[in-house]
Amino acid sequence: MRIIRCQLCLHENLFYATREIGRLYETGRYLHNYGLTYALGLATSAYRSAGSIPRYAEELPVLNDRQLYVTPARPGMVAYELNTFKYADNRYRVKMEPGSRNTPSFGRAKELAVGSEFVFSIISAADWQPPKWVRLGKWMSKAAVEVLASEEVTSIRQGAYTAAIPLNPLDLPPDSHLLAYDLISMPPVSLLDNAQMNGPHYRLSNGDCIPADLAYRFPAG
Repeated sequence: MRIIRCQLCLHENLFYATREIGRLYETGRYLHNYGLTYALGLATSAYRSAGSIPRYAEELPVLNDRQLYVTPARPGMVAYELNTFKYADNRYRVKMEPGSRNTPSFGRAKELAVGSEFVFSIISAADWQPPKWVRLGKWMSKAAVEVLASEEVTSIRQGAYTAAIPLNPLDLPPDSHLLAYDLISMPPVSLLDNAQMNGPHYRLSNGDCIPADLAYRFPAG
């Protein structure tokens, strides 16, 4: 497997509603691996879906056949800006319709500011190269992606280790055991950081450890 370590730098403010406090919508410091996977063009969603319900369980597991996986992104240097927004109502007739989910119409947004940096990894059976520019978040904000390092790993080790990357707990293989971790509360699945684990893992040349057999997994139902 090849581990591709990447840095993402914001060229526009990034907003997604991690936490809502009245009309204040706060963006979290971590980037979820689901959103990153779509931003990198590895998964696509329908232009319009009934009820604006995400279809992660249908659209992401197809990457498992390609042995391609994107980790969540850990914040490096980050800053915030607070902005007020309001969507105009351009309807020309009255019709009772359900509102779209998780899409605020007005309020104040605490956004990750331009220049904020994040680090994530791509695990691939092939030497896949990410695009240099991506768009992500509610505003489809522009961000630059730079490959920091790329390393081929062939052996899987067993035993205790500390994961060098944030983790989506649903994506861990059944034979990995969590011992301790920091919980990063965010939808749709809370992330784990600084996880101490026991189980199969890769060890990189710089000493970093990454769980083996990470894949997009979704519990039944």
